[in-house]
Amino acid sequence: MNSTQTPGSLPAVTAFADLALPERMRTALAAEGVTVPFPIQGATLPNSLAGRDVLGRGRTGSGKTLAYGLALLARTAGRRADPRRPLALVLVPTRELAQQVTDALAPYARAVELRTLTVVGGLPIARQAYALRSGAEVVVATPGRLRDLVERGDCRLDRVAVTVLDEADQMADLGFTPQVTELLDLVPAEGQRMMFSATLDHTVDQLVRRYLTDPVVHAVDTPGEDDAALEHHLLYIHADDKHATTTEIAAREGRVIMFLETQHAADRLAEALQASGVRAAALHGGKSQAERTRTLAGFRSGQVTALVATNVAARGIHVDSLDLVVNVDPPSDPKDYLHRSGRTARAGESGSVVTLVTPNQRRGMSRLLTKASIHPQITRVRPGEPELNRITGARPPTGIPVRVAAPRPSTRRRRPM
Repeated sequence: MNSTQTPGSLPAVTAFADLALPERMRTALAAEGVTVPFPIQGATLPNSLAGRDVLGRGRTGSGKTLAYGLALLARTAGRRADPRRPLALVLVPTRELAQQVTDALAPYARAVELRTLTVVGGLPIARQAYALRSGAEVVVATPGRLRDLVERGDCRLDRVAVTVLDEADQMADLGFTPQVTELLDLVPAEGQRMMFSATLDHTVDQLVRRYLTDPVVHAVDTPGEDDAALEHHLLYIHADDKHATTTEIAAREGRVIMFLETQHAADRLAEALQASGVRAAALHGGKSQAERTRTLAGFRSGQVTALVATNVAARGIHVDSLDLVVNVDPPSDPKDYLHRSGRTARAGESGSVVTLVTPNQRRGMSRLLTKASIHPQITRVRPGEPELNRITGARPPTGIPVRVAAPRPSTRRRRPM
């Protein structure tokens, strides 16, 4: 695992006991089974706990939620927020990531008696405004909904002492940069800023220069590096074989995320897979937040085994022990490929990314992966062949139609990453 860090920063640690964390927070870490810091946590936490601005680069699954979250909570502990005036802020690009971050930080926030609030679109704004009036020390928010609450007078950012931008490159890709800068301009300039991003393109670099002061820079598992835990496969197929190949992969034992380019295509494939006997469900931005939440709960529980998704699922969704991602439709951009790939081989686990490539797509995929510094294994396959099974676990579907009713979200806590 390669890593780089700014000269002059505090040395990395290899144990949580070596960090200036509240004792109750260390107890909570042990109770959650979090015993050894991931590299990005051990490297950045000594500096962020000391109040330094931090710029962390690392692919999804590298452990950055706790890398910034423990410092944010430790530095906020012991303070109480006035109504409408949070003390710490985490900005994220998607609703799913906002909830995931809130869930990941919950046991440690409880340990030091801090109130957290998730602020996202797709849910009643009046309920979120009421929660802000009641007081919340830590707000995890998507930029659009937070700006709406600020404009309504339901939230003020003049007391925020610690601000985090998580998945900054994705926020830029989704067009949130104007809203992000508008919100950051409302946060006191003397506060601590932390920014975590998988890549540092021009827009993200502008944010760094404008809002971070002498940041500690740490990079680990940067996109495009060869990772022994993650295999990349291009499966060369005939166009006429695409549906049968996709169906056999979806019928594998174990879960899989399958990416398509459009919402309509995702819905059609999910319906076709159910008709073939695969417990599939679609996830995309055209679904209501309640539908998206229930579908993810079903996928995490195993009731849904094939999640058929557009790029919304590539941005911040974490599912434990997911070992296969399939690009049914190849992505059009190297960033999209990397974000999709980040759903597997997280936190040291192994996984595979498989892209189905028809003859007219070969040249484009070759160029895309060269830009992403990815060196895939290339295999020609047909439905029913042993090689398809070896790489993906593909098998014939039962042919017995199924209906999937995703359950309500579970309240059971998952180990955060």
